[in-house]
Amino acid sequence: MTRSRILIAALSVALIACAAARAQDAVPVPQPRPLGSNADVPLPTPRPDRPAEIPLPMPRPEVPRAEAAAGPPAPSACLLRLTEEIAVVKAVPPIEGADGCGVTDPVTLSAVFTKDKARLAISPPVTFGCAMAEAIVKWLREDVAAIANDFELPITGLASGQGYHCRGRNGVLGAPISQHGRGNALDIRALLLANGKRLDPTDVSVAKEVRERIKLGTCQHFTTVLGPASDGHHEDHIHLDVAERRGGHRLCQWAVHDGPADVAVPLPRERPAEAPPRVN
Repeated sequence: MTRSRILIAALSVALIACAAARAQDAVPVPQPRPLGSNADVPLPTPRPDRPAEIPLPMPRPEVPRAEAAAGPPAPSACLLRLTEEIAVVKAVPPIEGADGCGVTDPVTLSAVFTKDKARLAISPPVTFGCAMAEAIVKWLREDVAAIANDFELPITGLASGQGYHCRGRNGVLGAPISQHGRGNALDIRALLLANGKRLDPTDVSVAKEVRERIKLGTCQHFTTVLGPASDGHHEDHIHLDVAERRGGHRLCQWAVHDGPADVAVPLPRERPAEAPPRVN
């Protein structure tokens, strides 16, 4: 290689190195941040005596329970029919008992108002199913009130016996569940009179005609009526229920026994003229 060629090669290498250096110097450098940027704000120095605050999670919105959202159950059609113009009745929570006992639509019946606005007290108030309560209300308003007018009996209420009670039929252990255990039955003891006396429909001292009329109306309103001579368990009271039977069959077993012919229906003494007026 001649001297001139060596010089040319060396010059080429120098030129290439110079171009590479210039290219490296041409890489853009980022511009400095303005003074108002976040990068220039000094970060707070944590205090050693105060731990760093950790943000708490947002509370989850409260979802109402299904029962609360639904509210209390609507009154049954039966309860809606027992308006305050015809009865004093109060709905109570459903009753759950053992061995198949229970009432899904129970109420407590305290009084019934006749079509003439007279108040007939249920003493003591009775709890049973609404269907039984409705049957009692109709019976007192339509039949008992008519008997009171026809025979001039000052009836003021009903002496009630057992309503809902979880037990076997006739109180026998191991027997099928009584209609009392399903809220479909009521035992009645007597009709209450204004003079404080009682008209017992099983008492032979009460005029037979009156007892026959009570039996007739009772057997028209209830599917089961058990009284004297029925089964040996109802000689001193009357059992009423609204049990459903096949074909709409009704059971009315109540012997109205003969009594002393000269014994009249017990009536109260006449009110003296100076007595204050009655308040219904």
